[in-house]
Amino acid sequence: MVEALLYERLEKNAVRCNLCSHRCTIKEGQRGRCSVRENRGGTLTSLVYGRLVATASDPVEKKPIWHLAPGSLSYSVASVGCNFSCSFCQNAEISQLAPDENGQTGLATTPEETVAEALTAGARSIAFTYTEPTVAFEFVLDTARLAREKGLFTILVTNGYLTFEAIDLLSPYLTSANVDLKAFTEGFYTRHCRASLEPVKDAILYLKQKGVALEITTLLIPGLNDGAGEIKEIARFIAGGPGVDTPWHLSRFYPTYRMTDHPPTPMETILMARDIGIEAGLRYVYTGNLPHNTGENTFCYGCGKAVIQRSGYRLMAVDIKDNRCSFCGTYIDGIDIDGQTS
Repeated sequence: MVEALLYERLEKNAVRCNLCSHRCTIKEGQRGRCSVRENRGGTLTSLVYGRLVATASDPVEKKPIWHLAPGSLSYSVASVGCNFSCSFCQNAEISQLAPDENGQTGLATTPEETVAEALTAGARSIAFTYTEPTVAFEFVLDTARLAREKGLFTILVTNGYLTFEAIDLLSPYLTSANVDLKAFTEGFYTRHCRASLEPVKDAILYLKQKGVALEITTLLIPGLNDGAGEIKEIARFIAGGPGVDTPWHLSRFYPTYRMTDHPPTPMETILMARDIGIEAGLRYVYTGNLPHNTGENTFCYGCGKAVIQRSGYRLMAVDIKDNRCSFCGTYIDGIDIDGQTS
């Protein structure tokens, strides 16, 4: 356990956590919404520093991050905990798990050991993913700082509930982030995530302002956030906010966790959403959980040809050199985008 960053002391040994937009007021002996930050005698402590419950070497495309070193491996790590309570969570067995009374959930490790594991695995990046990495902020920050010193890219896969204060501390060491923009109505966030929409929008814009390479994912759930009107609003926000060069991943929902009463998203809905994104001027709109669909490919917005062809998480062909389309020379947005096929 370590003392947390980004909190203030209040009267009667209470504290206010300023890490995420819940800004929890935590009385002595209690924990915040994330269940992993505890007030011990007026000092806010992190119960998950260096306590990892998941590690894996994944294709970077699995994050999904598709415009950072395509075809490379990303060493992915996670601790327990989340500041959302999504009824459709795909990793609820770890994200909704709280540390025990002594904070001993997960295998103990250090930033140095994590970075060494990533380098040994041949990874080009470290991804903080699977659960909400914001709640393990101190470990994420220390590891990201060291990873950048060792020449690794760093990736945050997040629900976007970070405060500006947290972004200010982390962004100098953060290469890329994929933010889940789960819907575009306050009602959805309140009812299904126990959170709010506006802080997510604000964080997306601020991450972009701080120079973080952004990608956005939206899981389309039948009857909840898959209407054409709402999809158009999201597309317009991305185009006018973080920008038309922001990759947008449209992911297919499958029944899970506490939302088993909804059917899988029809393929037609995903394809419709992709068309809406392209019509809004977005350069890179992708279909997720639809294997072997052309929406997995990166298309040049200049000539329309596929410059990266994918099958699942595998790169089949890359026609980009020095960030330019091999067919027409149009600039293709991304970092180390030339790719590695296998």
